[in-house]
Amino acid sequence: MKENKIGIIICDRYRRCAGGKCLRSLRLREGAFAQYKNMDVELVGYTTCEGCPGGNIEYAVDEMLKNGAQIIHLATGLIVGYPPCPHISYFHDFIKARYGLKVVYGTHPIPQKYFLMHQKLGTWDGSEWGEIIQPTLTDEAIRLSYD
Repeated sequence: MKENKIGIIICDRYRRCAGGKCLRSLRLREGAFAQYKNMDVELVGYTTCEGCPGGNIEYAVDEMLKNGAQIIHLATGLIVGYPPCPHISYFHDFIKARYGLKVVYGTHPIPQKYFLMHQKLGTWDGSEWGEIIQPTLTDEAIRLSYD
């Protein structure tokens, strides 16, 4: 069975987050972790971006690489925050270009309450956001279970 070693970078607004939703969705292979069904996954790093404009991105990925990271997940909190991270696309492109790693938008499924509010606000109406939210966009029942 193929093993994937992943790192997770969360938004600094949630620096006190214990990672419960991310770890639950990793265990259940939901949200952006659904791509690992029938695969072993090892979490080799979990940290914040260090706040805008993301001063920890370079250092964090360097450290995760030392632990064997192959894939970096930009946590769902960067997507659903009010406002969503204005640097998320840059982080994605920087990590790919600098390290040649696969970068995935999101971790756990978008909670329903965030989904509804961002729909109401029109936050994700731009074409770029379709790609960003897609890995964490699940059905309503799963979204509700992450509220």
